[in-house]
Amino acid sequence: MNWISNVVPPKIRSFLRRETPENLWIKCPESGQLVFHKDLEANLFVVPGSGYHMRMNAKARLAATLDDGTYDDIPVPEVLLDPLRFRDEKRYIDKLREARLKTGLQDAVKLAFGRLEGMPVTVAAQDFDFIGGTLGMAAGEAIVTGLTTAAERGTPFIVFAASGGARMQEGMFALMQMPRTTIAVKRLRAARKPYIVVLTNPTTGGVTASYAMLGDIHIAEPGALIGFAGPRVIEQTVREKLPEGFQRAEYLREHGMVDMVVHRMEMRATLARVCRLLTNTPKPSKAIAIVPPMTNGSGETHDAEIPNGAAAAE
Repeated sequence: MNWISNVVPPKIRSFLRRETPENLWIKCPESGQLVFHKDLEANLFVVPGSGYHMRMNAKARLAATLDDGTYDDIPVPEVLLDPLRFRDEKRYIDKLREARLKTGLQDAVKLAFGRLEGMPVTVAAQDFDFIGGTLGMAAGEAIVTGLTTAAERGTPFIVFAASGGARMQEGMFALMQMPRTTIAVKRLRAARKPYIVVLTNPTTGGVTASYAMLGDIHIAEPGALIGFAGPRVIEQTVREKLPEGFQRAEYLREHGMVDMVVHRMEMRATLARVCRLLTNTPKPSKAIAIVPPMTNGSGETHDAEIPNGAAAAE
């Protein structure tokens, strides 16, 4: 025991002790490297040394994807919060309340409308911090709303998938979201608008078995775990040793399940390029400033000076 603990009264001791936030330094699960949280955030949550892609919440994902990090939220119709009145260690309604306080989201999927290199797009980002990004009634309604909005507004629809599967606390109501989202994907396809899926770590269960594998283009982040059941369950079922890297993004690309594996730093540019290709939209060029003629005090007109950096219209 030091002199502060022995002599200084507790009230004064609280002023002398400086608390350090627990999440000030973040450890890379792959290399063990410690990274300052601000540096990790500035690097889009990719560990600089190892290149390991940490999980990214929905709000950060949308801000990193859309122009200037700005977007309009798309409202999602309300659903029953606890249709089965489920309870295990604690009530399901209490888990929902805790998840909402933790993430600032209403449920696992956040919808947004914004621009990607000038192109209007509709984007859905799944947040794994919200009960494992599980697919329940609210998340299913969000995906259906996003697909419907994209079809109505005539924009591409981009989904960032991150989920542990269907939400067990909602039982069959969660499983019903699989065919519902599948039908909504068909409606977007009938409208002839692109549907692009970005598979992040992890994307498993009922999400993989429904809308996450129905895209026109499937892009995965490096090292992402993608599959229906986990590798340990599969090994116990087939009683065989699985190949190295089984169910990882690179393995799935080699076997035709994923179209490309893209580093997070290149994701925004890749998505913009794919959207332009699928919508036959030309790459935007620098805007040309066209300045109308100005009038002087006598009513005569003269050409205005063109600002620096602007080209004169011929």
